[in-house]
Amino acid sequence: MESTLEGFGKTLLAGDEVVLEATGNSLAVSRVLAPFVARGIIANPLQVKAIAQAHVKTDKIDAGTLASLQAAGYLPQIWTPDAETERKRRLVARRYQVVRHRTRLKNAVHSILHAHLIPKCPHADLFNARGRAWLAAQQLPDDERAAIDRHVRELDRLAEDLVLLDREIARDAIEDFAVNRLMTITGVNLAVAAGIVAAIGDISWFNSPQKLVSYFGLNPRVRQSGLGAAHHGRISKIGRSHARAMLVEAAWAAAKAPGPL
Repeated sequence: MESTLEGFGKTLLAGDEVVLEATGNSLAVSRVLAPFVARGIIANPLQVKAIAQAHVKTDKIDAGTLASLQAAGYLPQIWTPDAETERKRRLVARRYQVVRHRTRLKNAVHSILHAHLIPKCPHADLFNARGRAWLAAQQLPDDERAAIDRHVRELDRLAEDLVLLDREIARDAIEDFAVNRLMTITGVNLAVAAGIVAAIGDISWFNSPQKLVSYFGLNPRVRQSGLGAAHHGRISKIGRSHARAMLVEAAWAAAKAPGPL
């Protein structure tokens, strides 16, 4: 049986299997369909070249392509995390968004000061007690002062959110052996360790270290023709960008720590 499931994008019911192209809500769709099919499969859109490079793209044509690839055994699949792993990923992703938002607000404050030729803050942190006292003493137009005050208030609110998220992440990780073991590595704190474990999920899905490296997009690009020499380029950056960013953060922390690293 081949029929497009209306309302769920490029979805095809193929016998007792349902094939979905990975999108923002494909996991939720897969859970809805799970009681009615024998198996749910989510295809990796980056590797389904037949769809990505098609000149004619409709739901019906794409669904047929997915079914043909699955029938031939050539459909690239992604691992579907369980509900608990998915919840941990959401927690870590929300924390990452809060941290990025805080960084944008701090940059906005620095940009205002720079625009009015105000020298660099003499204190280590512009947003601690001493830094804020210095900031309040600077001469700025009223509208710029109001903008800085809004940014500072938002930073305080985000700091409260960050505390709550860290507490929830720590509650999950306190008895997690993998998280605690990762934290023994220089530069890897609780947030990084929990994020890496949540991104990996079931480690048995990766049958070699190289597969895990590729999953994070840390493998170098390789170009080779025939028997010629292989040329290695920069990392592929194909994979979980959030987890890769956390690894970079851990590397910077490790580089600043005293020791052989």
